[in-house]
Amino acid sequence: MANVKLSIIYYSSTGTIHGMAERLQQAGEKAGAEVRLRQVAELAPQEAIASNAAWSQHFDRTKDEPKATADDVVWADAVLFGSPTRYGNVASQLKQFLDTLGPQWAQGQLANKAYAGFTASQTAHGGQESTLLALYNTIHHFGGILVTPGYTDPLKFADGNPYGVSHVTGPANDAPLTDAEIAALDHMAQRIVTIAAKLKD
Repeated sequence: MANVKLSIIYYSSTGTIHGMAERLQQAGEKAGAEVRLRQVAELAPQEAIASNAAWSQHFDRTKDEPKATADDVVWADAVLFGSPTRYGNVASQLKQFLDTLGPQWAQGQLANKAYAGFTASQTAHGGQESTLLALYNTIHHFGGILVTPGYTDPLKFADGNPYGVSHVTGPANDAPLTDAEIAALDHMAQRIVTIAAKLKD
Protein backbone atom coordinates (compact mmCIF):
# COMPACT_ATOMS: atom_id res chain seq x y z
CA MET A 1 0.00 0.00 0.00
CA ALA A 2 1.26 3.48 -0.87
CA ASN A 3 2.60 5.63 1.94
CA VAL A 4 -0.21 8.10 2.71
CA LYS A 5 0.31 11.62 4.00
CA LEU A 6 -2.62 12.73 6.17
CA SER A 7 -3.21 16.29 7.40
CA ILE A 8 -5.67 16.90 10.24
CA ILE A 9 -6.49 20.60 10.22
CA TYR A 10 -8.88 21.92 12.82
CA TYR A 11 -10.17 24.80 14.89
CA SER A 12 -11.08 24.24 18.53
CA SER A 13 -12.18 26.87 21.04
CA THR A 14 -12.63 24.89 24.26
CA GLY A 15 -10.85 21.65 23.37
CA THR A 16 -13.50 19.23 22.09
CA ILE A 17 -12.41 19.35 18.44
CA HIS A 18 -8.79 19.29 19.59
CA GLY A 19 -9.43 16.01 21.42
CA MET A 20 -11.16 14.54 18.37
CA ALA A 21 -8.24 15.63 16.19
CA GLU A 22 -5.74 13.95 18.51
CA ARG A 23 -7.72 10.70 18.34
CA LEU A 24 -7.75 10.91 14.54
CA GLN A 25 -3.99 11.46 14.58
CA GLN A 26 -3.48 8.30 16.62
CA ALA A 27 -5.79 6.30 14.36
CA GLY A 28 -4.18 7.68 11.21
CA GLU A 29 -0.72 6.72 12.42
CA LYS A 30 -1.98 3.27 13.41
CA ALA A 31 -3.32 2.92 9.85
CA GLY A 32 0.19 3.57 8.56
CA ALA A 33 -0.07 7.22 7.52
CA GLU A 34 2.41 10.02 8.07
CA VAL A 35 0.29 12.55 9.94
CA ARG A 36 0.43 16.31 10.41
CA LEU A 37 -1.81 17.70 13.17
CA ARG A 38 -2.36 21.43 12.61
CA GLN A 39 -4.45 24.02 14.38
CA VAL A 40 -5.70 27.06 12.47
CA ALA A 41 -5.01 30.48 13.93
CA GLU A 42 -7.39 32.03 16.45
CA LEU A 43 -9.16 35.14 15.17
CA ALA A 44 -11.35 36.09 18.12
CA PRO A 45 -10.45 39.19 20.14
CA GLN A 46 -8.71 38.62 23.46
CA GLU A 47 -11.68 39.94 25.44
CA ALA A 48 -13.96 37.32 23.88
CA ILE A 49 -11.53 34.54 24.72
CA ALA A 50 -11.07 35.84 28.26
CA SER A 51 -14.84 35.89 28.83
CA ASN A 52 -14.98 32.07 28.72
CA ALA A 53 -12.73 30.19 31.15
CA ALA A 54 -12.62 26.99 29.11
CA TRP A 55 -11.81 28.93 25.93
CA SER A 56 -9.09 30.93 27.66
CA GLN A 57 -7.53 27.82 29.21
CA HIS A 58 -7.55 25.93 25.91
CA PHE A 59 -6.07 28.92 24.06
CA ASP A 60 -3.20 29.16 26.56
CA ARG A 61 -2.65 25.39 26.51
CA THR A 62 -2.39 25.16 22.71
CA LYS A 63 -1.04 28.56 21.62
CA ASP A 64 2.38 27.13 20.79
CA GLU A 65 1.12 24.18 18.75
CA PRO A 66 1.97 24.17 15.01
CA LYS A 67 -0.37 26.35 12.98
CA ALA A 68 -1.86 25.23 9.67
CA THR A 69 -0.41 26.55 6.42
CA ALA A 70 -1.36 26.04 2.79
CA ASP A 71 1.55 23.60 2.49
CA ASP A 72 -0.17 21.26 4.94
CA VAL A 73 -2.99 20.78 2.44
CA VAL A 74 -0.77 20.67 -0.66
CA TRP A 75 1.54 18.12 1.03
CA ALA A 76 -1.27 15.76 1.98
CA ASP A 77 -2.91 12.91 0.11
CA ALA A 78 -5.83 13.07 2.54
CA VAL A 79 -7.19 15.89 4.70
CA LEU A 80 -9.54 15.78 7.67
CA PHE A 81 -10.99 19.19 8.59
CA GLY A 82 -12.47 19.79 12.04
CA SER A 83 -14.69 22.63 13.21
CA PRO A 84 -17.22 23.24 15.95
CA THR A 85 -20.59 24.15 14.54
CA ARG A 86 -21.38 27.87 14.52
CA TYR A 87 -25.06 28.42 13.79
CA GLY A 88 -25.00 25.25 11.67
CA ASN A 89 -21.93 26.41 9.77
CA VAL A 90 -18.14 26.18 9.78
CA ALA A 91 -16.39 28.30 12.42
CA SER A 92 -14.96 31.53 11.00
CA GLN A 93 -11.44 30.56 12.05
CA LEU A 94 -11.42 27.47 9.83
CA LYS A 95 -13.31 29.24 7.06
CA GLN A 96 -10.73 32.04 7.03
CA PHE A 97 -7.97 29.44 6.59
CA LEU A 98 -9.86 27.84 3.71
CA ASP A 99 -10.33 31.28 2.13
CA THR A 100 -6.53 31.78 2.04
CA LEU A 101 -6.08 28.74 -0.21
CA GLY A 102 -7.05 30.55 -3.43
CA PRO A 103 -3.55 30.46 -4.98
CA GLN A 104 -3.24 26.71 -4.39
CA TRP A 105 -6.79 26.12 -5.65
CA ALA A 106 -6.07 28.11 -8.82
CA GLN A 107 -3.05 25.90 -9.53
CA GLY A 108 -5.04 22.69 -9.02
CA GLN A 109 -2.98 21.75 -5.97
CA LEU A 110 -6.02 20.94 -3.80
CA ALA A 111 -7.71 18.58 -6.26
CA ASN A 112 -7.77 14.78 -6.33
CA LYS A 113 -7.17 14.39 -2.61
CA ALA A 114 -9.41 12.55 -0.14
CA TYR A 115 -11.32 14.79 2.28
CA ALA A 116 -13.74 14.38 5.18
CA GLY A 117 -14.75 16.34 8.27
CA PHE A 118 -15.64 16.23 11.95
CA THR A 119 -17.57 18.58 14.21
CA ALA A 120 -19.24 19.11 17.57
CA SER A 121 -22.13 21.10 19.04
CA GLN A 122 -23.71 21.61 22.43
CA THR A 123 -27.01 19.99 21.49
CA ALA A 124 -27.99 16.82 19.64
CA HIS A 125 -29.58 18.68 16.73
CA GLY A 126 -27.31 21.71 16.89
CA GLY A 127 -26.28 21.87 13.25
CA GLN A 128 -23.72 19.09 13.03
CA GLU A 129 -24.83 17.72 9.66
CA SER A 130 -25.31 21.17 8.10
CA THR A 131 -21.83 22.18 9.29
CA LEU A 132 -20.26 19.20 7.55
CA LEU A 133 -22.32 19.75 4.39
CA ALA A 134 -21.29 23.42 4.39
CA LEU A 135 -17.64 22.38 4.72
CA TYR A 136 -18.02 20.03 1.77
CA ASN A 137 -19.18 22.88 -0.49
CA THR A 138 -15.56 24.04 -0.36
CA ILE A 139 -14.25 20.56 -1.15
CA HIS A 140 -16.39 20.45 -4.30
CA HIS A 141 -14.70 23.65 -5.46
CA PHE A 142 -11.29 22.15 -4.73
CA GLY A 143 -12.04 19.18 -6.96
CA GLY A 144 -11.51 17.05 -3.88
CA ILE A 145 -12.83 13.53 -3.40
CA LEU A 146 -15.21 13.18 -0.47
CA VAL A 147 -14.43 10.08 1.56
CA THR A 148 -17.10 10.34 4.22
CA PRO A 149 -17.73 7.30 6.43
CA GLY A 150 -21.29 6.71 5.27
CA TYR A 151 -22.58 3.45 6.73
CA THR A 152 -19.55 1.46 5.63
CA ASP A 153 -19.24 -0.31 8.98
CA PRO A 154 -21.92 -1.47 11.45
CA LEU A 155 -20.44 0.85 14.08
CA LYS A 156 -21.79 3.80 12.10
CA PHE A 157 -25.29 2.79 13.14
CA ALA A 158 -24.20 3.52 16.72
CA ASP A 159 -22.81 7.01 16.17
CA GLY A 160 -25.31 7.70 13.41
CA ASN A 161 -23.54 10.29 11.28
CA PRO A 162 -22.77 9.26 7.68
CA TYR A 163 -21.40 12.73 6.83
CA GLY A 164 -18.37 12.52 9.14
CA VAL A 165 -18.01 12.22 12.90
CA SER A 166 -19.76 14.48 15.41
CA HIS A 167 -20.02 14.86 19.16
CA VAL A 168 -22.53 16.49 21.49
CA THR A 169 -20.68 18.42 24.21
CA GLY A 170 -23.70 19.28 26.38
CA PRO A 171 -24.52 22.72 27.83
CA ALA A 172 -21.22 22.94 29.73
CA ASN A 173 -19.13 21.86 26.73
CA ASP A 174 -17.56 19.11 28.81
CA ALA A 175 -19.21 15.81 27.85
CA PRO A 176 -16.48 13.26 27.07
CA LEU A 177 -16.33 11.39 23.79
CA THR A 178 -18.40 8.22 23.86
CA ASP A 179 -17.07 4.80 22.91
CA ALA A 180 -19.21 4.94 19.76
CA GLU A 181 -17.68 8.26 18.75
CA ILE A 182 -14.14 7.08 19.41
CA ALA A 183 -14.81 4.01 17.26
CA ALA A 184 -16.27 6.25 14.56
CA LEU A 185 -13.18 8.50 14.60
CA ASP A 186 -10.91 5.46 14.29
CA HIS A 187 -13.01 4.14 11.40
CA MET A 188 -12.97 7.47 9.55
CA ALA A 189 -9.20 7.76 9.82
CA GLN A 190 -8.68 4.15 8.70
CA ARG A 191 -11.09 4.59 5.79
CA ILE A 192 -9.60 7.81 4.46
CA VAL A 193 -6.05 6.43 4.67
CA THR A 194 -7.13 3.25 2.84
CA ILE A 195 -8.94 5.16 0.08
CA ALA A 196 -6.13 7.70 -0.29
CA ALA A 197 -3.67 4.84 -0.73
CA LYS A 198 -5.82 3.41 -3.52
CA LEU A 199 -5.96 6.83 -5.18
CA LYS A 200 -2.15 7.06 -5.05
CA ASP A 201 -1.76 3.60 -6.54
